[in-house]
Amino acid sequence: MDLIIRNARLRHRAELVDIGIRKGLFAEITPKIEVPGTKEIDARSNLVVPPFVESHVHLDSSLSAGSPRFNESGTLLEGIAIWGEYKQGITKERIKQTARETILWEIANGVLHIRTHADSTEPNLVTVQALLELKEELKDYVDIQVVAFPQDGIFSVPGSAELLLQAIKLGVDVIGGIPQVELTREEGIRSIEYVFELAQTYGKLIDIHTDETGDDQSRFAEVISKCVITNGMEGLVTASHTTAMHNYPNDYAVKLIGQLKRAEVNIVTNPGSNALLQNRLDGYPRKRGHTRVDQLLAAGVNVSIGNDNIMDPFGPLGKGSMLQSAHLLMHTAHLSGRAQIPQVFDMITSNGARTLNLNDYGIRVGNQADCVILDAEDEFEALRLTSECLYVIRKGQIIVKTKPAVREVNLGSERIEVDFKNV
Repeated sequence: MDLIIRNARLRHRAELVDIGIRKGLFAEITPKIEVPGTKEIDARSNLVVPPFVESHVHLDSSLSAGSPRFNESGTLLEGIAIWGEYKQGITKERIKQTARETILWEIANGVLHIRTHADSTEPNLVTVQALLELKEELKDYVDIQVVAFPQDGIFSVPGSAELLLQAIKLGVDVIGGIPQVELTREEGIRSIEYVFELAQTYGKLIDIHTDETGDDQSRFAEVISKCVITNGMEGLVTASHTTAMHNYPNDYAVKLIGQLKRAEVNIVTNPGSNALLQNRLDGYPRKRGHTRVDQLLAAGVNVSIGNDNIMDPFGPLGKGSMLQSAHLLMHTAHLSGRAQIPQVFDMITSNGARTLNLNDYGIRVGNQADCVILDAEDEFEALRLTSECLYVIRKGQIIVKTKPAVREVNLGSERIEVDFKNV
């Protein structure tokens, strides 16, 4: 074995195991591997999981918070306006610099699969070019899907449809849309239908920013599910955000959720950005501003999590941690039940893999040897502590090592190490 991880705790498995890796693949998973490995890691009963999946992030805008100004209102509309100012004259080199740094943050946090949206309304498409180049340059370390995302709409601004087509021809993986910013509902429906036409023509996945508003009359998710069914694209289409669903009448929401399940539409919720940006106009009482995660999960809809914005005009916070986003969602979506905690962990692992339509994902013999050793014994501890990734392994190679902080409390002559873990 090139590498053996000993005393590993896997999800849904009672006993500890050794994990043997050979030639970049998982070769053996058993309670005890008798032969030594060229390299060995003692997991010390900690949880070993497949890599985290970043289902939705905007790498072209990351690390730009405060440039040219801060979003003082905290609204989506001001964020869009600031991004419009920032991208005037932006260079490919600048985008690559900030995006690359953000990708390193994500890798350090155990993320090895990223779906990033690239603004395809930037007139020179330097946003798309920059992220496609990074995808190629970093492919040995992280898998990146690039979405052609028409930030300003497809039909609301002249030339955007043509730019979207150019972005597809440059080689993006996924086609995006944003129907709620089109000038009318009718144009929004037309934009969705156009995205499906392009996806069918060019063989692409679809990921549409959908109903990202508190307006209970924004109802494009139903249009997307209808287009999925009529085009036979079940499982290949994602509706991101769907925050308006929070405000829908319950009878309509139940009907819609059933339709989304029938169409196998993936839903991506973005806890940080949705909590910050949505329902700013409510006054009080103020709604939570995210989609109906618990009801979607209960209905069997695939829901995953994105960081969305990492230090940009839409959200000034973030460090690329999926555990941090999942921790926040547990609070804002009321997902604290013992049976719900594993579901939350699924949302940043297996559910995310399903959203990205990944193959060869998971700790199984024969799969590519990508995994993360957490400083936690189970999902609950990992989410509660937003645990560090002690090791991140890619194709059988250790690419990240983390030394957790050591905290020593002095009580007179007594020195006690505190790790926040339950005794």
